[in-house]
Amino acid sequence: MALKPVFDRRAIIRPTVGLLIEALSKVAPRTVNVKAHASRRDEFIDAGQKLIQTRGYEQFSIEDLLAEVGASKGAFYHYFGSKQALLEAIVERMAETGVATVASVVADPSLSAIDKFHSYFATIARLKAEQIDFLLALMRVWYSDDNAIVREKLRRESVRLVAPHLAAIIRQGVAEGSFTLADPDQMARVVLSLILDTGDEAGQLFLARQAGEIEFDVVRQRIETYETALERVLGLDAGGLSLVDEPTLRLWFDQPFDQPHVTNPRKEP
Repeated sequence: MALKPVFDRRAIIRPTVGLLIEALSKVAPRTVNVKAHASRRDEFIDAGQKLIQTRGYEQFSIEDLLAEVGASKGAFYHYFGSKQALLEAIVERMAETGVATVASVVADPSLSAIDKFHSYFATIARLKAEQIDFLLALMRVWYSDDNAIVREKLRRESVRLVAPHLAAIIRQGVAEGSFTLADPDQMARVVLSLILDTGDEAGQLFLARQAGEIEFDVVRQRIETYETALERVLGLDAGGLSLVDEPTLRLWFDQPFDQPHVTNPRKEP
């Protein structure tokens, strides 16, 4: 009987393949320096914010940004998929900074719930005043139809970050007898929706005011309407809550700003 040849399966593995496998097994996995990665990303955000403030969002290009940072186009697209994604990151960082700042207000044991609400709004107003030049430059593009999706995404993120703070204040107010609400956690979302609507309305009022379409008294009446709505939701007496004080209202709405890029985007052809 003829014997069948016996093949050693290891013999069919080419030497080069074996060497490749051995080499790959010695390659260490790539690690990312998280701090360096975040720092580099912040450089792009800082530069983008500077260019928006000095030139306007629509007036600067990706090439301008790369020159400001001293980076390649590939580096930019490693962090951001587009110029609009950079804008989104800039606004998100501002929102996160604001939330972190007002957290100290919520945690202050010396303040009543109503005082916390007033301090909360005052702190946000102060943060915006400190960045007024940037916000003026941002206003036109932020409220354009092109950024409707970005605005909605930021709104959802704001609800996620801010609702727990408001719920804590509302629970305190219920315990103190200041607020008459049955479900603080759910009502916090309702209150926050009203606050966010107030912010959106204020932005549109600002653009309309800059375009000379409305008078200052109209702005005041609109803001007072939102204050009344919040007072009723929280169960407060009339005049028990102030969203914006008079100096802040006049800072933003009393006189037109000398900003050529601040116009009402909905009025453009």
